[in-house]
Amino acid sequence: MDSARFTVAYWCVLVAALLPYAAVYLAKSPGFGKRRREGGFDNAEPRAWLARLDGWQARAVAAQQNSFEALPFFIGAVVIAHQLGAPQTRLDILALVFVTLRIIYIAMYVAGLPTIRSAVWAIAFAANIGILFIGYR
Repeated sequence: MDSARFTVAYWCVLVAALLPYAAVYLAKSPGFGKRRREGGFDNAEPRAWLARLDGWQARAVAAQQNSFEALPFFIGAVVIAHQLGAPQTRLDILALVFVTLRIIYIAMYVAGLPTIRSAVWAIAFAANIGILFIGYR
């Protein structure tokens, strides 16, 4: 009987699940250590505080939201690929490509580079479709 193992692709799922939190941490970080009346992070009403952000901080919040939106498809694609017996090395590489592109995507979003950001999003989406169909026979 084969023993189950935690593949690189599964580790990529974990990293992808943590990316939204990294993005919102960026948005909140300038408010850490400040009192609320001084513009510090308001943990009593975090969504209202985040909604008032602008500039790169607002873009970091948007990157967080998009990262959450991309997550279910990625998780599903990785699970389906494993269930279909996809070639593990190719699956792992595509998962690494997806996560790397999502990190670049967040950076481009925060930096305010919409054209590059959209191109990176499209390539990451294509990689995710590749993951979904890699085990198809």
